[in-house]
Amino acid sequence: MNSIDAQLSSNFTSAKILVCGDVMLDRYWFGDVERISPEAPVPVLLVGQSEERLGGAANVALNAATLGANVSLLGAVGADDAAQLVRNLLTDLANKYHIAQHLFEIAAMPTTVKLRVVARQQQMVRIDFERKLKAEDVTPLLPQFNALLGNLTKPVVVFSDYGKGTLAVVSDMIAACRAHGLVSLVDPKGEDYEKYRGATVLTPNRQELRQVVGGWQTEQQLCEKAQALRKRLALDALLLTRSEEGMTLFQETGVQHFPAQAREVFDVSGAGDTVIATLACGLASGLALPRAVALANKAGGIVVGKLGTATVLPSELFTDGEHA
Repeated sequence: MNSIDAQLSSNFTSAKILVCGDVMLDRYWFGDVERISPEAPVPVLLVGQSEERLGGAANVALNAATLGANVSLLGAVGADDAAQLVRNLLTDLANKYHIAQHLFEIAAMPTTVKLRVVARQQQMVRIDFERKLKAEDVTPLLPQFNALLGNLTKPVVVFSDYGKGTLAVVSDMIAACRAHGLVSLVDPKGEDYEKYRGATVLTPNRQELRQVVGGWQTEQQLCEKAQALRKRLALDALLLTRSEEGMTLFQETGVQHFPAQAREVFDVSGAGDTVIATLACGLASGLALPRAVALANKAGGIVVGKLGTATVLPSELFTDGEHA
């Protein structure tokens, strides 16, 4: 690690990040397939190993904490075994990283669980257990969110929206960030982007952007549609993640493209979590937006080479001769 990277990595330890959004438990069943079921033309998986990991907003928080940031996580969970597993994972991680959990329990809802069945490092099927929350379910989160904004010193706020309903009051939360003069980043979901009005940066992927602005045939059409959306929502910037095409940053001052840095795409699960967490760390450390995006682009390229929801270590992100 050279002196520039060492300083930047050190700056990450002073970053304060507040992550708010849909907290999930990612469960994995690993095994081997050696035969087809006699009951139906489907493979039979003999499970040899199971694993639980943090998912959704919790994975965003973990990614930021792994890079050295001081992280607070706010989200909703049910009163069930999955919620306890999430709490236990966060408690164990708090012994190593700076991550504080603020989980609001809603007894009537199940904690969102994504079960992935994997054979020979290939995902065979994903099974989801969830119930979408209503606005009245999560209204009590708003006072807690405002309290955290008041207690933390100039955090960068990340809204991790997986469409499960935790961010039903996100427009009020973004307004509170603006009132406090705070940077807010949004990983969006769904077709209604009006609720994200006034955020600092929105980070949709290609499919998510198409849902909102329609398709495009040329880069010029993409630029026009992305810039029109950015202006309509009063965003400082729109960062489009484009998988193998890299990322494109749209600002009032112009458009900047960042080529993909993935050496090998193994699994894209959770890659967006890594990107927005790294972006938040960069901005909270004082980097200009384009430089923070370049670092997030590099982190995304690293994490897609790992299986399942994963994180990037500072030693991987900050290497000799390679810095944003």
